Amino acid sequence: MTGHGQASVEQDQFRVAVEIRTVNNRFLKTSINTDLSTELESRVEQQLKAGLRRGSVSVRIKTENLQSGQRARLNRDMIQSYWTQLSEIAGGSQSINVESLLVLPGVIEDTDTTDQEELWPIVKKALDEALKSLVEMRGTEGEAMEVDMLSNIDTIETELASIEKLAPTVSEAYSKRLTDRINKLLEKFEVTVTASDVIKEVGVFADRTDVSEETVRLATHLEQFRLVIQQSTPGKKLDFLIQEMLRETNTIGSKANNSDIAKHVVEIKTAIERIREMVQNIE
Repeated sequence: MTGHGQASVEQDQFRVAVEIRTVNNRFLKTSINTDLSTELESRVEQQLKAGLRRGSVSVRIKTENLQSGQRARLNRDMIQSYWTQLSEIAGGSQSINVESLLVLPGVIEDTDTTDQEELWPIVKKALDEALKSLVEMRGTEGEAMEVDMLSNIDTIETELASIEKLAPTVSEAYSKRLTDRINKLLEKFEVTVTASDVIKEVGVFADRTDVSEETVRLATHLEQFRLVIQQSTPGKKLDFLIQEMLRETNTIGSKANNSDIAKHVVEIKTAIERIREMVQNIE
C-alpha cells in the first residue's frame, strides 16, 4: 500500500529527521538509508517489521549534531609535517598554498564521539512519529479500498443471482434440443427410442451441468469476505477467500455449458481480479 510519513525530533544536542515511503508489494521489503551504526540500523528494521506487514518500504534517516562546530579540529602535528616536507621539496622556488594542505589526509580530524545508545531514543521517537503518520495515510487509502472491494462483492452477488436463475433452464433447454433431434432421427431413419432413454440421457446431462453446490459455496465465500474485511489484519485470509471464489467461479463456467451463464461468469471473474489486486496490497 502506498503511503508517506515523516517526522523530525530535536533533543539535547541532536536533531533526527525520518522520512518513510511505501509502495505496493505483496511482501515486506525494507531499504534503509542512514548514517547510524549497524546495531541501530538493525533496530530500525525491527521497528518497521513490528509496525508494517506489507509493502516496499524506503526509509531515510538523517542525524545532525547541533554542536557540529565543535566536532572538527586541525591536527597541528600533521600540518607541520606536511609543511616541512613540502618546503624541502619546493625549496625557495615556489610558495606553499595553505589551502592545499587542508585536503591532505589526517589534517582535519572529526572529534565527534556521539554515543549511539544515547542517540537511539531520539531516533526511535522520530521513527515512531513517522510510522504513525504513514499508518494514518495508509489507513485512509485502506478505507477507500474497502469501499471499492465491497462494491465488487455486491457486483459478484448480483451476477451470481442471475446464474442461479438461469441454471435450472440449462437441462430444460438440453432436453428440448435432444427431443427435437430424436424426432428428426425417427422421421428420417425410423429409429425407435424409449422415453426412459431420453430421461436417462437428460438426467446424466443435468447432473454433469449442475452448479448448485458451487453457487452455494461462492455465496458463502462472499459472506465470509464481508466479515473478514472488518478484522484488523485481514490480508492473508482475504487472499485465501479470493482463491476459493475464483475456483468456484471457474467450475461454474466449465460445468454450466450455457452462453448466458458464461457472460455472468466473465463479469464475476473481472470483479474478482479487481479485488485480488487490492487485497495483495492490504495488511
